[in-house]
Amino acid sequence: MEPLKKTLDTLYAEYNFRDRIAFDPIEFPRRYGDPGDIEAAGFIASCFAYGRVDLFKPVVKGILDAAGSSPYAFLLGFRTAEHGPLLEGVQYRFNRNADIVCLLHILGSVLREHGSLERIFKNFYRESDPHIGSGLTGLVNALLEVDTSAVYGRDIRPGGLRQFFPSPANGSACKRMNMFLRWMIRDRDIDLGIWKGIPKNKLIIPLDVHIARISRCLGLTGRASQDWKTAVEITAALKRFDPGDPLKYDFALCHQGISGACSSKQCKGCALAAHACL
Repeated sequence: MEPLKKTLDTLYAEYNFRDRIAFDPIEFPRRYGDPGDIEAAGFIASCFAYGRVDLFKPVVKGILDAAGSSPYAFLLGFRTAEHGPLLEGVQYRFNRNADIVCLLHILGSVLREHGSLERIFKNFYRESDPHIGSGLTGLVNALLEVDTSAVYGRDIRPGGLRQFFPSPANGSACKRMNMFLRWMIRDRDIDLGIWKGIPKNKLIIPLDVHIARISRCLGLTGRASQDWKTAVEITAALKRFDPGDPLKYDFALCHQGISGACSSKQCKGCALAAHACL
């Protein structure tokens, strides 16, 4: 364990976080200074953070450009008939235009009622919880309870809408949601830390194909499936290296894969090569 910890700590300490911001959706919430705008932009950006970065970033940019200088104020005042046309033609992979409009409709509805996503999350999160799973499940359920008739003509939740809202209750790894929570809760490096009172070691790693592959290669998990249980297992393994802040390794590990520095084709030149396939 000690040699791998030393390698991970060195990778973390020497990693150029700021140079990689432009290749990560965290670029969007970092554009704002107001906590409400950071939260709103962060949630929207995280929802589309699947597939290739160069494909989803223009979609997020288009939505935030339509929102103007304050995404939070835009969502508070969002009305489908008035603001939906601003997003005409915007779609991304599984998410049709109506699904994207409905995402903003849902966010606007819950923000008008609760003031923030943080408040909803904390209604369900408990300090005694081993991780943020219950808070995340409660947040997702609250979002999915919003009536969608204003967008679809009836209160339905098609697949392209539900895709925005994965839940631990369904066994999903919840990569995008866990990434959003890392941005909101963790207060070091490039993360924003605007949600207070939740320990960093309650976070669960945002499990994507890169983290899953690298974690199996390093012996952090023996599970083949890419689900919630695997994400919890990898996080528990990383807690051996830093019990208070296991997700400090997440960004650097993930971008080892995104950048191609660590790939499934070869280990030569990878900073983790000496520990591969333990």
